[in-house]
Amino acid sequence: MTTIVVVKKDGVAVIAGDTLTTFGSTRLGSAHDAAPEKLLKHGDTYFGIAGSAAHQLVLESLLKRHPEFKFHGREEIYESFRKIHPLLKDEAFLNTKEDDDDAYESSQLTALVVNPSGIFGVYSMREVFEFDRFWAIGSGRDFALGAMYAAYDQAKGASKQKTAESIARLGVTAGAEYDTGTALPLNMATVKLATVKSTIQK
Repeated sequence: MTTIVVVKKDGVAVIAGDTLTTFGSTRLGSAHDAAPEKLLKHGDTYFGIAGSAAHQLVLESLLKRHPEFKFHGREEIYESFRKIHPLLKDEAFLNTKEDDDDAYESSQLTALVVNPSGIFGVYSMREVFEFDRFWAIGSGRDFALGAMYAAYDQAKGASKQKTAESIARLGVTAGAEYDTGTALPLNMATVKLATVKSTIQK
């Protein structure tokens, strides 16, 4: 239960998330939570994690003890999460069971990843996707995606183009407006994207 978004625009990548934790029908808002932030930092990489509230503390602990993990690009993210998976089982007692016909064991988490190499999503079987513009995860993702889609490509000649930060804020705010598992205030982190040199010869 959450809304976490990533946006890439004009050389900047942004990740933003709400601050509500829920336990069944009980809500723990930011006013009552000493650590309501859902964004996790590791080096120059930020993570936003959806699913069980336990995921964030578990991943934070693992990354502190394993600083060697890198997350720049799809291959590095996949390889790092592939190596994290057995640690989740051995050290954090992960229950990998989902459906009987699943092709692979589940890591039971969904995460968005932002760093100078771009914006990415990681799903339960360690599938890694790179996004060109924006994405969202969590129970409020549909509302966030709709809001960001409407804001990202404004008509040409508009007096004020939306920034990556303002689009991300719109996404989380839409989640908080309509999703029962999302609430403000939000947290946000911004990184400057690395310049990728073209290898095309002319």
